Amino acid sequence: MQTQLLKGKIVENGSTIESIAVDIGINRSTFYRKMKNKGNTFTVEEMNKIVSVLHLNEKEATEIFFDKKSSIYATNRLKEDA
Repeated sequence: MQTQLLKGKIVENGSTIESIAVDIGINRSTFYRKMKNKGNTFTVEEMNKIVSVLHLNEKEATEIFFDKKSSIYATNRLKEDA
């Protein structure tokens, strides 16, 4: 997971980590702990909620939540499906 990219999207959307944590239904300290752990402990449900709250498109979500190799593969698949 690209935590720096996620932090950037949070700021870009005029939000804060604290408000995102509330919006997805977890404690602020839990969100920070998950970010400190490189996002590896976010559940799929939490990731889906983050995508929804931040209004991320598929490409942005893929770049944030998947490693670079997976991100490139998924992005290429999206292009093929378009």
